[in-house]
Amino acid sequence: MFTYQSMKTPIGHLFIVEENKKLAHIFLNEKSFREFQIQHSLQNKKTALLTEAASQLEEYFLGKRRQFDLPLKMQGTPFQQKVWEALCTIPYGETRSYQEIAIQICHSKAVRAVGQANKANALPIIIPCHRVIGKNKRLTGYAGRQTDKKAFLLDLEKAYYHK
Repeated sequence: MFTYQSMKTPIGHLFIVEENKKLAHIFLNEKSFREFQIQHSLQNKKTALLTEAASQLEEYFLGKRRQFDLPLKMQGTPFQQKVWEALCTIPYGETRSYQEIAIQICHSKAVRAVGQANKANALPIIIPCHRVIGKNKRLTGYAGRQTDKKAFLLDLEKAYYHK
């Protein structure tokens, strides 16, 4: 059974989903959330974990939190999990290219696969796929989402990076 809570943020409503006392999904738009909701049994309920996740996300948007401390359910292939673990090593306020992540996980030729793993990340912001950019330093798609949200998150982190 999935439980969820929504919250208003500077990048729009987020839908935070818990499964078996672990954070399982964060949806950055209602359309994606509704598609998920059609396929799964969801209960709109405040739980201790969802309340804590919302609190930590709120602190992040206020520039008061740089890392998250939440139990996560990261479902994916071993390759995807390696990519997501690498994303978690990118310091707040910094970026890496898809190529740099591919090299970091010892799959230097798997740049596109790294991009696909980013797209499959079910926990954006918490697992900071927004910190991955093209090697030409340009913003590329944000896990299948609009780059304006990615730009906002990167600008937010840059604003608080030296504070």
